[in-house]
Amino acid sequence: MKVVLGVGGGIAAYKAAELARALMDQGARVQVVMTASARQFIQPLTFAALTGNKVITGLFSSQSPEDVLASSVEHIRVAQENEVLVVAPATADLMAKFTHGLADDFLTTLYLAFQGKVILAPAMNTAMWEHPATRDNVERLAARGNFILPPEEGLLACGTTGAGRLPDPQRIADAVVTLAHPRKDLDSETILVTAGPTQEAIDPVRFISNKSSGKMGYSLAHAAAARGARAILVSGPTNLPDPYGVEMIRVRDAREMRDAVMGKLKDATIIIKSAAVADYFVLNQSTQKIKKTSARLSLELDPTPDILAEVGRNKGDRLLIGFAAETQNLLEEGRRKMNTKNCDMVVANLVNQEGIGFESDRNKVTLVMSTGEVVSLPEAAKHDIAHQILDHAMRLRLAIFSKA
Repeated sequence: MKVVLGVGGGIAAYKAAELARALMDQGARVQVVMTASARQFIQPLTFAALTGNKVITGLFSSQSPEDVLASSVEHIRVAQENEVLVVAPATADLMAKFTHGLADDFLTTLYLAFQGKVILAPAMNTAMWEHPATRDNVERLAARGNFILPPEEGLLACGTTGAGRLPDPQRIADAVVTLAHPRKDLDSETILVTAGPTQEAIDPVRFISNKSSGKMGYSLAHAAAARGARAILVSGPTNLPDPYGVEMIRVRDAREMRDAVMGKLKDATIIIKSAAVADYFVLNQSTQKIKKTSARLSLELDPTPDILAEVGRNKGDRLLIGFAAETQNLLEEGRRKMNTKNCDMVVANLVNQEGIGFESDRNKVTLVMSTGEVVSLPEAAKHDIAHQILDHAMRLRLAIFSKA
């Protein structure tokens, strides 16, 4: 995927560096175009170092006659070579120029020549965002086919609180991939994914949990949405932004996750249980903070609901995929979980290897399938692993139903 990242002149311009990295992590080639105002907030060298590509900062960047001639049509070349134009931050000034066809620098000229998908991520003061002129420009740009990713609410640089914050860079990157993704092979599917850890309370301030970051499950939900599926994500507590285009259900403990999953089971055609659900919860939780003393403290634990096993008993003709995070005996544990939980596939991975698994952006997994097939996927970014899991899931379902 070839993406032009247009950076407007707002305080949120510094977040565009994180967006460039997020796009590259999803396999995009990124060409950055900066306005003169943007260069007051962040230097072109930052983007050049991140992307490995020249940063375009003006229509005429050289004084030699030959280079002036070449640069005078560069906006046409860039428009023709790229699939997506994402502008972040899209300032009120830029959107006004886009609306009225003004072309006084490289970015606005490129916009008029661009034939691919255009995604605008506005960021500005709340009053500017809510001004009738800005609202009218936004409506007109959307009516012309530009996709507007609305700003988020929060504390703004001016010290006020309200709508106007640039959306999280990862969420913008997810939106770019979803809108630009050429594959819509899952548009008839509803894929229910669980992700993250659960937190089992000890008292009002302490809990039992694990190291799961939720990144693999979030990648799966986003990949499903990008390929046209209705994606539902039941997530334990994480620090991750909501994936673009995904229905979110946030829970805290295993019982809440169980209720959410069973409540959505009837809607799903594929269930992917990637959450690292705590195995035990604390009986007789204290309603007050337990004070530290010199005495030994014992906790009485009971098993949490076995969500995967319950779904396995009630899955019907749905495809069920479980996860097995192990430290040894990977294949044996993967097969055991597949058989005891009535899964169609188990995604098994070793979590005691440095740089992959829990809390990492990369993973290396082995797919154990009910057909007897075992597929080892090489180490890759989790968003790539997610697409490969979905590919194998669709092939597996075809194989299962062709035998039925």
